[in-house]
Amino acid sequence: MKANNSADQELVQAFIRGDESAIEVLINRHRHKVFTYILLTIKNQQLAEDLFQETFIKVIQSLRKGKYRDDGRFLSWVIRIAHNLIIDHFRKEKQMNAISNDETEVDLFNSKKLAEQNIEEVIVHNQIRSELRELINALPGDQKEVVLLRHFGELSFKEIADQT
Repeated sequence: MKANNSADQELVQAFIRGDESAIEVLINRHRHKVFTYILLTIKNQQLAEDLFQETFIKVIQSLRKGKYRDDGRFLSWVIRIAHNLIIDHFRKEKQMNAISNDETEVDLFNSKKLAEQNIEEVIVHNQIRSELRELINALPGDQKEVVLLRHFGELSFKEIADQT
């Protein structure tokens, strides 16, 4: 099989069947778009490189576990994994910045509600919301509706399918 000319779906299937070179082709094919997305979101080269590696480690693990549903949107799936890792990073960072009181069993001050956001966190949060809004607005109508219902309307995919 000429891996460089193959569709993403063919390469995914080849990797699942054991062709390790197929994942290398997929990574190289989508490296620029995924890395650029991460870098534009977090604005830190070193962290972007780390999250890029984490993204493709998670992609490989998910493919091996059979967690990828082949619907012809491999790149979108990878970007979603990267996005989730970015969100996880910011959540962990925010939790580490929470106030801690080690002298008591119940830590009333170690609460997200009581932890103050600094100006950098506010700017990053606003930037992510703005970029996310732009990405959602760029989606075709039906995909946009699913994203909005799933992530902002907090509906399950089953509930969305029942509505359409």
